[in-house]
Amino acid sequence: MAAKGKRTRSGAQEAEPTFDERLARLEELVREMESGELGLESAIERYQEGVGLLKACRGVLDGYRRQVEELGADAESSLEPYAGDPDAGHGED
Repeated sequence: MAAKGKRTRSGAQEAEPTFDERLARLEELVREMESGELGLESAIERYQEGVGLLKACRGVLDGYRRQVEELGADAESSLEPYAGDPDAGHGED
């Protein structure tokens, strides 16, 4: 499977930013906009970039949430007591 990412002008594959890198950039954009030192056009550009980063972060989090739910379901199904388990049914006091 090929790595995800953008192609550079030279045709090389550029790595997709990680969740933490996206989040750090989003925090940086917020600080820049909250500083009040940006012009309107610059603020709008950063806002647009931030919206894209937010969507990407939410997508990553949704994927991780599904993974955790699947792992939890797998763990629950594998925790069935075996026949003759003396502790089975004693956890409800």
